[in-house]
Amino acid sequence: MNMMFNAPHPGEMLREYIGETPVTEAAQALGVTRANLSRILNGHTGISADMAIRLSEALETSPEFWLNLQMQHDLWIASQRQRPAIKKLVQDFA
Repeated sequence: MNMMFNAPHPGEMLREYIGETPVTEAAQALGVTRANLSRILNGHTGISADMAIRLSEALETSPEFWLNLQMQHDLWIASQRQRPAIKKLVQDFA
């Protein structure tokens, strides 16, 4: 497995993007509840495809930007978990 870095939750990046905008105001602009946005900002829930589209439209980014942040975070978390040994399904060719 490639070396991975501790990828932060995308909510941390989102906090930087919304800056001083109150959470309630940002949630209204995105068309989501304050609770939903708060869960993302606090790292308790991830960025869905729908939320990625909303964020991209509101913040002039791409949906892929937000989904890639989420994927990197998810891979980091998964790489830190204990799991049983995995057997290869493909043969090594010399």
